[in-house]
Amino acid sequence: MHQARAISFAAAALLASAGALADSYPSRPITLVVGFPAGGGADTVARIVTDKLGKILGQPIVIDNKPGAGTTIASDQVARAAPDGYTLLLGSGNLYGSDKLLYKGVKYDGARSFVPISRWSSAPMLLAVNKDVSAKNVQELIAEARQKPGKLAYSSSGTGVVTHLAGLSFEKAAGVTMLHVPYKGGAPSIQAVAAGDVQLTFGTPPSVLPMAQGQKLRVLAVTSGRRSPLFPDVPSVAEAGVKGYDYTFWFGLFAPAGLPPETAQKLFDASVAALDDPEVKARLEKSGNESAPSKSLAEFHSWALAEGAKSKELTERSGATVE
Repeated sequence: MHQARAISFAAAALLASAGALADSYPSRPITLVVGFPAGGGADTVARIVTDKLGKILGQPIVIDNKPGAGTTIASDQVARAAPDGYTLLLGSGNLYGSDKLLYKGVKYDGARSFVPISRWSSAPMLLAVNKDVSAKNVQELIAEARQKPGKLAYSSSGTGVVTHLAGLSFEKAAGVTMLHVPYKGGAPSIQAVAAGDVQLTFGTPPSVLPMAQGQKLRVLAVTSGRRSPLFPDVPSVAEAGVKGYDYTFWFGLFAPAGLPPETAQKLFDASVAALDDPEVKARLEKSGNESAPSKSLAEFHSWALAEGAKSKELTERSGATVE
């Protein structure tokens, strides 16, 4: 009886301690790990949202850019971190299977290694070409790709990430074969197009727009199924004749598995508040992204799993491997 009572008291003390920790969170700076270099689409979203998120939480949020290996270096770092809410990840659907297909050394598993907190942003990608490419629209680009199978090269921010999968999806839908050239991040990927090292890219708006505005490259289409309200004058790939093509990308907040539910809820509530801020919405829209907070922790969990399954299926069908 005394032993049972002691165990009961100990359990109650542990629960009280966990509750106190959750109440005091955060009490020091938070690190957000981003699997891309500074200046790209993911980094832009991270900095816009964390500017406000840190103020809401009352602690600074430090961006830790860890590019390489298709974001798996960053994801592995967070998967192995303490689940205390002080090391977080800006991630996407590739966590849920496609990473392991492409990189055999990956040890984490999205469903077991991470706690999904909330979606942060959603946007189409932009199909853009070097200013000297003769194709002036999507159909002309497809015609050139068919005339030169495997010769037209498209850049991406890494094998297996969204900018690569968008290109794979385009090849399949348009019935063409192109050469994939991966780079370590969105910024160098776009710079390669501007320099003429590759002919085209499927890039994130924050990466593409500065170069397009500087007339270093031309935007031919958006990758969403319909015209995007963010770019009303730009046709969609589907509208340009590639029926059924629809590829958008998103970024969300993830934490290591084992994160206390109270901390997860606090991060979710703070994310929603940050993403509902008019200034954050305006800054995201200016960068070519839409504020897209999830409805709940459970909703984002289910949605991320479904998006991850799509990403894994596309990777399996493509036969893509690390190059």
